[in-house]
Amino acid sequence: MHVIMGFELKSLIDGVSEFDMVIDVRSPSEFAEDHLPGAVSMPVLSDAERARVGTIYTQESAFKARKVGAALVARNSARHIEGPLAEKDGGWRPLVYCWRGGQRSASFASILSQIGWRAKTVDGGYSSYRRLVVQLLYDTAFPSSVVLLDGNTGTAKTEVLNRVAAKGVQAINLEGLANHRGSVLGGQGEQPSQKWFESCLAAEVAALDPDRPVVIEAESSKVGRLSVPPRVFEAMKAARRIRIEAPVRARACYLTRAYQDLVSDKVLLIERLDRLQRLQGRERVAHWKALAEAGSYKALAEELIRDHYDPRYAKVRGRRPMGPETVIAAERLGDKDLDQLAGKVGELVSQPGP
Repeated sequence: MHVIMGFELKSLIDGVSEFDMVIDVRSPSEFAEDHLPGAVSMPVLSDAERARVGTIYTQESAFKARKVGAALVARNSARHIEGPLAEKDGGWRPLVYCWRGGQRSASFASILSQIGWRAKTVDGGYSSYRRLVVQLLYDTAFPSSVVLLDGNTGTAKTEVLNRVAAKGVQAINLEGLANHRGSVLGGQGEQPSQKWFESCLAAEVAALDPDRPVVIEAESSKVGRLSVPPRVFEAMKAARRIRIEAPVRARACYLTRAYQDLVSDKVLLIERLDRLQRLQGRERVAHWKALAEAGSYKALAEELIRDHYDPRYAKVRGRRPMGPETVIAAERLGDKDLDQLAGKVGELVSQPGP
């Protein structure tokens, strides 16, 4: 009943894709922290039930814990079978896993198999998968040569990166995976857990063609509160760079379009500006907040670029060794301009590095 994991993450991902559904039977909190990409949560024990069984195991007896646990697993399994699995036909093939490939996944897969479905389990469960992720991101050299897409705030790096990817160039969008736009003003909502960020990143790294370069946006070692895994960041530090340059006015116009969520929500914008007081002082931030209140968004963006973002970028570049760099200049950052930039970046990426 077991699927034996390969030694490489790509082997696991390719193997998982052969099944109709990947079912994570761990508790909801375990699933929320991290899971196999594409997995569906069908817990056979809730968080409270798992804690209860664990307490019985440690304080009373293993036999009683197994008996109580079996009853709970059977009850919860019935709900899944009568609910989301009710319409599955006889040829349906699920892959089931729990934390270590133990009783939770074995019990649920056994019930599914008795029905007639061709259920299998993951040998070693989530723990084996997590070891492969850690091995890839922490212990193994990055598989492809990296080209960093750099540029000061407002040069549309992320949008250009996405357009480069749409043209067939290998690219990894770290900010997209981290759900963060990489600046104090750039939060996009709740960020994922570190482990889920690494799972998504590992899936993309495992899918890379090592004979082709990959474009990654220049970042620090953290994107919001999430850390870029060491092997990835080491490859980024040694990479050649393509840097986009554009006038402050063009960048300010772009920012007012790209940050429409802030432009349309003054309360949120002012709350984000308050975060800059420690770095810029109360008086300057009060001036920026007044610009926001007045709806002078382009003027605000220009001042943020000149007085906050550009000096910070210069400071970071001054203390960090940089790889070889090619500069692309753009006078405007409209839709057609961004498509042209993506084309130029794609051409440079395809050229052999120095």
